[in-house]
Amino acid sequence: MIAFLTGRLAFKTPTHLTLDVQGVGYEVHIPLSTYYALPNLDEVTALNIHTHLREDAIQLFGFLSQNEKESFLLLTSVSGIGPKLALSVLSSLSVTDLVHAIQSEDVEKLATVPGIGKKSAGRIALELKDKVDKIHGVRPQAAVADAPELDGYYEDALSALVNLGYRAQDAKEALKRVTKAATGSVALKELIRQGLKELARG
Repeated sequence: MIAFLTGRLAFKTPTHLTLDVQGVGYEVHIPLSTYYALPNLDEVTALNIHTHLREDAIQLFGFLSQNEKESFLLLTSVSGIGPKLALSVLSSLSVTDLVHAIQSEDVEKLATVPGIGKKSAGRIALELKDKVDKIHGVRPQAAVADAPELDGYYEDALSALVNLGYRAQDAKEALKRVTKAATGSVALKELIRQGLKELARG
């Protein structure tokens, strides 16, 4: 069972990539969150892998972070949620947002994921509510309360990051971390720069 791979990134798309590991190319399915954080082609990258065995195929699912893999495995443990739907969830919601939506039983938020209806969303919230606190690296919900605007620059910085190609939710999370750490007024340019640093960290 393959659990981890390190190799040269030979090919990438928003849904899958090819990792060249000592001359062997592994096709790995990925969520958008992993795709956005991938290095350039021909650079070395490491992925946490889940090997999914089916009667007619062996599929590999890859994640840059361990908490994404843990979330994926929890999601696929829910009745009716297969690997593709689990990837769709992680492509639409950050791990932190997913955990908080489950903990607060926010069915509306979970149902915004393509392919997840209210019935499936309710099942995810019900079956995983007592399990998601085991996911590593997720902060308590109070720590991600809405960040205050810094001199009116928050929305401008958010818009700039989205225009650079980042997902709005990821950009919001990054800016929340920046504004929480700020001790005073932050110029727009610096807010954007710090936001990009946070996004690069993942």
